[in-house]
Amino acid sequence: MPHPGRLTRLRRTLAAGATALAAALVVGIAPATAAHADQVRDLEYWLTEYGFAQAWQTTKGAGVKVAIIDTGVDGTVPDLAGAVTGGTDVSGVGAANGQKPLGDGDAADHGTWVASLLAGRGTGPDSGVLGAAPQASVLTASVALGKSTGAVNSDDQIAQAVRWAVDAGASVINISLTRNTLDWPTSWDDAFQYAFSHDVVVVAAAGNRGSGTTEVGAPATIPGVLTVAGVDRAGQASFDASSQGITIGVSAPSEQLVGANPGGGYVQWAGTSGAAPLVAGAVALVRAAHPELKAPDVINRIIRTARPAGGGAVPSPVYGYGLLDAAAAVTATVPHVSANPMGDLTEWIHIHRRAQAPATAVPQTPGAQAAPAPAKLSPERPVEWESFFWPRWSVLTTLWLPFALIAGFVTLLALGGVGAWLHFRRADGRG
Repeated sequence: MPHPGRLTRLRRTLAAGATALAAALVVGIAPATAAHADQVRDLEYWLTEYGFAQAWQTTKGAGVKVAIIDTGVDGTVPDLAGAVTGGTDVSGVGAANGQKPLGDGDAADHGTWVASLLAGRGTGPDSGVLGAAPQASVLTASVALGKSTGAVNSDDQIAQAVRWAVDAGASVINISLTRNTLDWPTSWDDAFQYAFSHDVVVVAAAGNRGSGTTEVGAPATIPGVLTVAGVDRAGQASFDASSQGITIGVSAPSEQLVGANPGGGYVQWAGTSGAAPLVAGAVALVRAAHPELKAPDVINRIIRTARPAGGGAVPSPVYGYGLLDAAAAVTATVPHVSANPMGDLTEWIHIHRRAQAPATAVPQTPGAQAAPAPAKLSPERPVEWESFFWPRWSVLTTLWLPFALIAGFVTLLALGGVGAWLHFRRADGRG
């Protein structure tokens, strides 16, 4: 393990930022570049440009527990010393404390990268990764994805992890993962409702175009979840590192990010996987500064204080309500709300699950089978051309009957017009 005040190397990595639940991460590694630890802190442009340093004059997130559902968080790295206060493994193949990185190659490092961006302590006053909420506590729930998956499938792992996080006392949950589908299994209905009913703010990454996610996927599509899109250094929508969708709540940096590696060292990466923990860190700051606020008001402070972006309608499917402003979220005067501005999962279930058997809130156990996933959302079914020629009542009433009435009316007008023309022609001939 490297000396706490020294950086062994800086790897420049383009990470597939919102990990796909169905497959392992795909990352591209460029040659390593030597650097000093103070260079890492210099790379963290978001600390000043997105209001974190100013927000820290009020709070650094002390007393707030943030659960990170990811590939495991290595709490032994110098930048996370003292940050990880609890953990579990829901995959059946990890360590009991959730700190064993799971996955192939750099995919296993993903959870530690996320944790360092959220709650990194740094390695000195001006060195190492300093997280968005550097005094918040981290709870890690390790999941195994893709080829690393054991007896428990990905959907069940997430449902178990969300419930565990709530029971462990988390008031914020960060999920930098995507199912790459708009829909989600009914087991997630119960798990996320459980979180919302216990006043937990759930933050999720929108997903990355660069890894094949062209539109926001679950859990970022679940009503009530604070979905995070990504922007580049200039505050413009990141084409390669951010998906788009109407569920986006706020945007945060997703390019030129830095993170701590398991076992030591640092990585430079990109993806909404990194944007999400920055927002989750801001949520932790708000919860620390305003412990009296319920989750809907906390989320409302994040989105209502966001800086305008894109110049279009607000919210937009690209930026949501705009660019994160951590300082304003902590200090501004924001009106109270009585409902989660990101939607109501209970109402959604009532409308969309009525044709399905109601889900039973049974805690998941290792080895359990996943609940069947609902049918994927798709465009309205096209009308088959043959249906126009079969004597179906719906076709008769909606097409042929109106057509016959209109055609008859037009025919009568035409005949009347021809008759009038002939009449006047004969009259002119006599004259």
